[in-house]
Amino acid sequence: MRLNGYRIMWLFVLFDLPTETKKNRKDATRFRNRLLDDGFNMIQYSVYSRHCPTSENADVHQRRVCSFIPPKGQVSILRITDKQYENIVNFWSQETEPLPASPQQLELF
Repeated sequence: MRLNGYRIMWLFVLFDLPTETKKNRKDATRFRNRLLDDGFNMIQYSVYSRHCPTSENADVHQRRVCSFIPPKGQVSILRITDKQYENIVNFWSQETEPLPASPQQLELF
């Protein structure tokens, strides 16, 4: 099968989960870790994406994400085609932070 930019899908999971209690933090961490285990990449702290070769494959991963959504909070799943994704524009900061000073090493000889 030939690759087609209109069949290849991208899944985005965007979420806002509460972190007030220890249980809420544990649920949020578990959710993020399960996204990573399922092949999602972190774009921002609460925005994850995953490449899916077909719409059927995207269905599988979407159902999987739905199966481990925490009981509290908001989770959104966005599906776009590869053709739509190619129009994304990313900006990274032009300012760089200075690197921390290297620790002085001790020689034992």
